[in-house]
Amino acid sequence: MSQRKRSRGSGPSQADDGDEDFSLSPTLPRSQVQRNLERHSQDQVNQKVSELVQFLLVKDQKKIPIKRADILKKVIREYRDIYSEIVNQAGRTLQQVFGLQLVEMDTRQHIYILTSTIPRTEGENLRRDNQTAKLALLMVILSFIFMKGNSVKDGAVWEFLRRLRIQPGERHEVFGDVKKLVTEEFVRQKYLEITPIPLTDPPEFKYQWGPRAAKETSKMEVLRFVAKMQGKDPTYWVSQYNEAKTTR
Repeated sequence: MSQRKRSRGSGPSQADDGDEDFSLSPTLPRSQVQRNLERHSQDQVNQKVSELVQFLLVKDQKKIPIKRADILKKVIREYRDIYSEIVNQAGRTLQQVFGLQLVEMDTRQHIYILTSTIPRTEGENLRRDNQTAKLALLMVILSFIFMKGNSVKDGAVWEFLRRLRIQPGERHEVFGDVKKLVTEEFVRQKYLEITPIPLTDPPEFKYQWGPRAAKETSKMEVLRFVAKMQGKDPTYWVSQYNEAKTTR
């Protein structure tokens, strides 16, 4: 299947070569997009980008074609005026972080799929596809912990996931029992460490990186992930950047 490439617009240049315009609809003039962006805070835009990345990864894991109407209705909603910017940022994140590209397979009905840009060996596809969403969730949690000073309370983690529309008390269509995945599977795999906080009633727990996370990734890699998600340079976060430079 051929991939439809879109020419790069007149927007700001990115740090990585080969960035493309991932807009799923005609792009507004840059001046109009900029005016629309000024109506929303950066946190609001980042939140929508994160929600869209998560939404697309879930659809990819289940191999469900993605309709533009669903993106607008279920994710973008009241942010239609900056739709193209949200999709652009999400598309860059998917390509740069996960090796996935958003491709239009039906130009009349505007239906899309995610395709891998990473060469795979025979038999690797299913294993990778089944793990993509879980690894994305893990990376998001590790990033949150690092950006909050390497240790966060359990309540903050669950509130953060709720903002991504991942409810700990509800069965997720891809992750299943999210609370079990985070507090048991990720802990058993040594990606997370969860320890009780003394003298708390009701009991509270703190979340930190586990030894496997520290071996398989680095703080700089996680900071670059956050930077790509938010469209910034890693040096924007001075404290975290300095810490990441001095530790693996």
